[in-house]
Amino acid sequence: MKKLSCEIEGGPPVEVSASRLVIAGWAGRDHAEVEHHIRELEAIGVRRPSNVPCFYEVAPALLTTLGGIEVVGGHSSGEVEAVLIQTEADGLLVGIGSDHTDRKVEGYDVAVSKQMCAKPLGKTLWRYADVAAHWDALIARCWRFDSSGERILYQEGSLDRLMHPESLISRAFGATSMLPETVLFCGTQPVLGALTPASAYEVELHDPVLARSLWHRYSVDALAHTE
Repeated sequence: MKKLSCEIEGGPPVEVSASRLVIAGWAGRDHAEVEHHIRELEAIGVRRPSNVPCFYEVAPALLTTLGGIEVVGGHSSGEVEAVLIQTEADGLLVGIGSDHTDRKVEGYDVAVSKQMCAKPLGKTLWRYADVAAHWDALIARCWRFDSSGERILYQEGSLDRLMHPESLISRAFGATSMLPETVLFCGTQPVLGALTPASAYEVELHDPVLARSLWHRYSVDALAHTE
């Protein structure tokens, strides 16, 4: 089990416990956009999935709220995702995270690639009940930082592009709700351009209805790798 020190926006600090971490893949509502993301990955050698959406179980220990991660080599990249966190005391919470993935490994085994990198998560969370009625209006964004430090918009899209949480939970767990200590990454937005490694990423979940955002930035330290 992984324990993380977080806070509910406008409320007290909370300790989030995670005993199960699930990553949703190819979770778009629109078939054409799902196909676009599949082709993005096929272009770097990733095999087409047999079913959509897919759900990957990964180790909860990969979750981190730290401002930096270490990866092997320079062939990984981030993916902005809304994150659902089921807690015992505070109910269903929402965060912003990144499904950082090893693209080289992804070329031959997607499930293994999901296990290769830490999964960054912002420390500040929202209550799902506060955004449930306008979930589709939420906007997920990601910026990448190149070696010169330039901040470049990398992903952007509203959550109406992705399956609604209730549908995702039903497909992933065969139930109307998740068990406590379960974390679900809800799928990503199309990349603007090509999948690109970067020295750092910044992710945002913006709520235009309540005029607020969740933010997280993390650096990527690529460890030397020799064959």
